[in-house]
Amino acid sequence: MMRTLLFLLLTVLPHLAAADDARPPAEDPQAEARLKRLATELRCLVCQNQTLADSNAPLAEDLRREVRDMIARNLSDREILDFLVARYGDFVLYRPPLKVTTVLLWVGPFLLLAAGATALILTVKRRAGALPDAALSEEERRRVEQLLTGGAKRS
Repeated sequence: MMRTLLFLLLTVLPHLAAADDARPPAEDPQAEARLKRLATELRCLVCQNQTLADSNAPLAEDLRREVRDMIARNLSDREILDFLVARYGDFVLYRPPLKVTTVLLWVGPFLLLAAGATALILTVKRRAGALPDAALSEEERRRVEQLLTGGAKRS
Protein backbone atom coordinates (compact mmCIF):
# COMPACT_ATOMS: atom_id res chain seq x y z
CA MET A 1 0.00 0.00 0.00
CA MET A 2 2.77 2.42 0.99
CA ARG A 3 4.76 1.60 -2.16
CA THR A 4 1.75 2.23 -4.37
CA LEU A 5 1.11 5.56 -2.70
CA LEU A 6 4.77 6.55 -3.09
CA PHE A 7 4.72 5.48 -6.76
CA LEU A 8 1.60 7.55 -7.47
CA LEU A 9 3.04 10.52 -5.65
CA LEU A 10 6.27 10.39 -7.66
CA THR A 11 4.45 10.08 -10.95
CA VAL A 12 1.90 12.82 -10.27
CA LEU A 13 4.20 15.48 -8.76
CA PRO A 14 6.16 16.22 -11.95
CA HIS A 15 2.90 16.78 -13.84
CA LEU A 16 1.65 19.17 -11.19
CA ALA A 17 4.90 21.14 -11.34
CA ALA A 18 4.73 21.34 -15.13
CA ALA A 19 1.13 22.56 -15.02
CA ASP A 20 2.29 25.70 -13.24
CA ASP A 21 4.42 26.66 -16.28
CA ALA A 22 1.52 26.44 -18.72
CA ARG A 23 0.33 29.65 -20.34
CA PRO A 24 -2.90 31.06 -18.99
CA PRO A 25 -5.76 31.00 -21.48
CA ALA A 26 -6.11 34.13 -23.54
CA GLU A 27 -8.51 36.66 -22.14
CA ASP A 28 -8.82 38.37 -25.51
CA PRO A 29 -8.53 36.09 -28.56
CA GLN A 30 -7.97 39.08 -30.87
CA ALA A 31 -5.03 40.27 -28.74
CA GLU A 32 -3.55 36.76 -28.78
CA ALA A 33 -3.92 36.64 -32.57
CA ARG A 34 -2.10 39.98 -32.82
CA LEU A 35 0.60 38.69 -30.50
CA LYS A 36 1.09 35.59 -32.66
CA ARG A 37 1.25 37.68 -35.81
CA LEU A 38 3.79 40.07 -34.28
CA ALA A 39 5.79 37.23 -32.73
CA THR A 40 6.33 35.69 -36.18
CA GLU A 41 7.86 38.98 -37.36
CA LEU A 42 10.26 39.24 -34.41
CA ARG A 43 13.48 37.31 -33.83
CA CYS A 44 14.37 35.66 -30.55
CA LEU A 45 17.43 37.53 -29.33
CA VAL A 46 18.82 34.39 -27.69
CA CYS A 47 18.09 31.71 -30.28
CA GLN A 48 18.61 33.99 -33.32
CA ASN A 49 17.43 31.35 -35.81
CA GLN A 50 13.90 31.26 -34.41
CA THR A 51 11.04 33.66 -34.39
CA LEU A 52 9.75 34.91 -31.08
CA ALA A 53 6.71 32.67 -31.60
CA ASP A 54 8.85 29.52 -31.94
CA SER A 55 11.31 30.14 -29.11
CA ASN A 56 10.97 28.80 -25.59
CA ALA A 57 13.86 30.84 -24.19
CA PRO A 58 13.13 32.87 -21.03
CA LEU A 59 13.98 36.11 -22.84
CA ALA A 60 11.47 35.21 -25.57
CA GLU A 61 8.82 34.69 -22.89
CA ASP A 62 9.67 38.14 -21.46
CA LEU A 63 9.45 39.78 -24.89
CA ARG A 64 6.12 38.11 -25.61
CA ARG A 65 4.85 39.34 -22.24
CA GLU A 66 6.08 42.85 -23.07
CA VAL A 67 4.38 42.77 -26.48
CA ARG A 68 1.19 41.48 -24.81
CA ASP A 69 1.33 44.45 -22.40
CA MET A 70 1.78 46.91 -25.28
CA ILE A 71 -1.17 45.36 -27.07
CA ALA A 72 -3.22 45.78 -23.88
CA ARG A 73 -2.24 49.49 -23.85
CA ASN A 74 -3.71 49.76 -27.39
CA LEU A 75 -0.43 50.47 -29.19
CA SER A 76 -0.52 49.80 -32.92
CA ASP A 77 1.59 47.06 -34.49
CA ARG A 78 3.83 49.72 -36.04
CA GLU A 79 4.35 51.43 -32.65
CA ILE A 80 5.23 48.10 -31.03
CA LEU A 81 7.72 47.22 -33.79
CA ASP A 82 9.24 50.71 -33.69
CA PHE A 83 9.65 50.49 -29.90
CA LEU A 84 11.39 47.11 -30.14
CA VAL A 85 13.64 48.26 -33.01
CA ALA A 86 14.57 51.39 -31.04
CA ARG A 87 15.43 49.23 -28.03
CA TYR A 88 17.14 46.23 -29.71
CA GLY A 89 18.02 47.45 -33.21
CA ASP A 90 16.99 46.04 -36.59
CA PHE A 91 18.29 42.65 -35.46
CA VAL A 92 15.05 42.06 -33.52
CA LEU A 93 13.14 41.95 -36.81
CA TYR A 94 13.10 38.48 -38.37
CA ARG A 95 13.25 40.09 -41.82
CA PRO A 96 15.21 43.32 -41.33
CA PRO A 97 14.61 46.08 -43.91
CA LEU A 98 17.16 46.67 -46.65
CA LYS A 99 19.08 49.79 -45.73
CA VAL A 100 22.70 50.87 -45.39
CA THR A 101 23.16 49.33 -41.95
CA THR A 102 21.63 45.97 -42.95
CA VAL A 103 22.90 45.62 -46.53
CA LEU A 104 25.53 43.08 -45.40
CA LEU A 105 22.78 40.87 -43.95
CA TRP A 106 21.08 40.75 -47.34
CA VAL A 107 24.09 40.70 -49.68
CA GLY A 108 26.60 38.85 -47.46
CA PRO A 109 25.44 35.29 -48.19
CA PHE A 110 25.61 35.90 -51.94
CA LEU A 111 29.09 37.41 -51.62
CA LEU A 112 30.27 34.39 -49.62
CA LEU A 113 28.76 32.04 -52.20
CA ALA A 114 30.47 33.89 -55.07
CA ALA A 115 33.81 33.92 -53.22
CA GLY A 116 33.55 30.19 -52.51
CA ALA A 117 32.68 29.38 -56.14
CA THR A 118 35.58 31.53 -57.38
CA ALA A 119 38.02 29.84 -54.99
CA LEU A 120 36.80 26.41 -56.10
CA ILE A 121 37.16 27.22 -59.79
CA LEU A 122 40.67 28.67 -59.32
CA THR A 123 41.76 25.67 -57.25
CA VAL A 124 40.47 23.19 -59.84
CA LYS A 125 42.17 25.07 -62.70
CA ARG A 126 45.45 25.31 -60.76
CA ARG A 127 45.42 21.60 -59.96
CA ALA A 128 44.54 20.65 -63.53
CA GLY A 129 47.48 22.69 -64.83
CA ALA A 130 49.85 21.25 -62.22
CA LEU A 131 49.38 17.63 -63.35
CA PRO A 132 52.37 16.56 -65.45
CA ASP A 133 51.86 14.53 -68.60
CA ALA A 134 53.11 11.10 -67.74
CA ALA A 135 54.66 9.40 -70.76
CA LEU A 136 54.48 5.64 -70.64
CA SER A 137 57.29 3.44 -71.80
CA GLU A 138 56.54 0.68 -74.29
CA GLU A 139 56.70 -1.91 -71.51
CA GLU A 140 54.19 0.07 -69.38
CA ARG A 141 51.91 0.54 -72.39
CA ARG A 142 51.89 -3.22 -73.10
CA ARG A 143 51.20 -3.93 -69.44
CA VAL A 144 48.23 -1.51 -69.44
CA GLU A 145 46.82 -3.12 -72.59
CA GLN A 146 47.14 -6.54 -70.99
CA LEU A 147 45.36 -5.37 -67.86
CA LEU A 148 42.56 -3.76 -69.85
CA THR A 149 41.98 -6.76 -72.09
CA GLY A 150 42.11 -9.17 -69.17
CA GLY A 151 45.06 -11.10 -70.54
CA ALA A 152 47.36 -10.30 -67.61
CA LYS A 153 49.03 -13.14 -65.84
CA ARG A 154 48.31 -13.39 -62.16
CA SER A 155 51.36 -13.53 -60.01
